[in-house]
Amino acid sequence: MENENKKKINWKDEIISWIQVIVSAAVIAFVLTTFIIANSEVPTGSMEKTIMTGSRVIGSRLHYKFSDPERGDVAIFVFGWQCPNCHVIIEGEKAEECPRCGEAVGKHARTIYYVKRVIGLPGDVIDIVDDKVYLNGSDTPLDEPYIAEPMNQDETLHFEVPENSYFMMGDNRNYSLDARYWNNHYISKDKMIAKVLFEYFPTPKIIH
Repeated sequence: MENENKKKINWKDEIISWIQVIVSAAVIAFVLTTFIIANSEVPTGSMEKTIMTGSRVIGSRLHYKFSDPERGDVAIFVFGWQCPNCHVIIEGEKAEECPRCGEAVGKHARTIYYVKRVIGLPGDVIDIVDDKVYLNGSDTPLDEPYIAEPMNQDETLHFEVPENSYFMMGDNRNYSLDARYWNNHYISKDKMIAKVLFEYFPTPKIIH
């Protein structure tokens, strides 16, 4: 009888021990993903060939807590939200009802994160002329070794980046729906979530 009681007590201790491990792991994972790292998927080819379609990346949330985004950073940021009813992605702040379908949104709208490269900093003047990017009136285009191929959009565009805001573009310029085409061309600093550090799927590599 004494041995049987010991076995029962040990079994209970084992269960309690596993519960403690699971709870601790859940708490650590919550703290990591909420305050330290950001895990994001890149579902389109807008960042090729730096980040290929379907890749998953890890970013540092702490980076933009202690320093400002820099030109050339690949960043995760809040772009907008997705309507839970019609599933359309809406740019900007969440609303009480969807501007597309008119249905009430409630608490079920999903935050949409994008991954793009920082091109314009607060106060920058950006001109896109002959498919090249010029900064602050320079006669020399921005050196961009990361782009997939030269732009062929035949556009002349002018942007003036407000204070505390950033101008974001994809590396695959000819196939990127980026700041050039958004209703609000600029992402405020509070929407900048993390600096991308590396890709872990499908090909582990450092992101520059």
